[in-house]
Amino acid sequence: MWDNDETTTPIGYITESVFTQLAKVPIKVRGELEVNRAKRTISAFNLPTEEERSKAVAATCDYWRQNKTFKILLGWRDELYPIYGPNKEILFNLERSASPLFGTLSFGMHMTAFVPCSDASHGMKIWVQRRSKTKSTYPSMLDNTVAGGLPTGEDPFEGIVRESEEEASLPEDFVRKNAVFSGTVTYIYIRGSNAGGEEGFIQPELQYIYDLQLPADIVPKPNDSEVECFYLWTVEEVQERMAQGEFKENCALALLDFFIRHGILTPENESNFEEIRRRIHRKLDFQLGPHSH
Repeated sequence: MWDNDETTTPIGYITESVFTQLAKVPIKVRGELEVNRAKRTISAFNLPTEEERSKAVAATCDYWRQNKTFKILLGWRDELYPIYGPNKEILFNLERSASPLFGTLSFGMHMTAFVPCSDASHGMKIWVQRRSKTKSTYPSMLDNTVAGGLPTGEDPFEGIVRESEEEASLPEDFVRKNAVFSGTVTYIYIRGSNAGGEEGFIQPELQYIYDLQLPADIVPKPNDSEVECFYLWTVEEVQERMAQGEFKENCALALLDFFIRHGILTPENESNFEEIRRRIHRKLDFQLGPHSH
């Protein structure tokens, strides 16, 4: 957590194994560390400015990387995630691949593109992405149409426009005019083996959700090495793959939210409807950032 004279702000969930390694980092690298075992809290990186805090965090992560302390840092991205304080200010920036080590809240965007189809159930088919088998995280699993992490300084809508072009070759003008912001999904999950690196890290996330209705003549196509292909599936085909565990976990949550909003998943056809809805809109203990409502 971040601590100063006026307030204490929780910023993440750190596991015992990470704390052990954090304590071993030289003080000249990470700065002072205060531990309250009774409250099970750690106060770290308590420096006066965002720049100083970001440098201390970066130095700590680089120390671990150089010493090969955590396998998860083999997926180093050179991309920064923001960590927000009580007034939605940035406390510090953190290397994306290191965020699970600190259990900090990360942000992303998910967009589900669908095509009206009169002869399909629910009047639509859904575009689904197959991740590349060479990706370091969740290789060969299924995603919704377009998704990505939200780095420091980027607006969520600009992020989904960028990802739409990078991953799916979707025309920028069309996405800007037709992508519809549809709320957020919030959750916490425990990283498994398919996430890359160590298992068991706690990862809270907030995803900005968008819908995009596509005409039949606009077809998503891979535009980078992260995507293998796209499928246009009925709702039943998507649900079948979800039940088989083929979707990346947070993409499955985004699709559940899509099904609820479009009347596909209802209290009448799902006995666990309220629990599902509650779990994909979990109350988080962290500052949700300037873009959240």
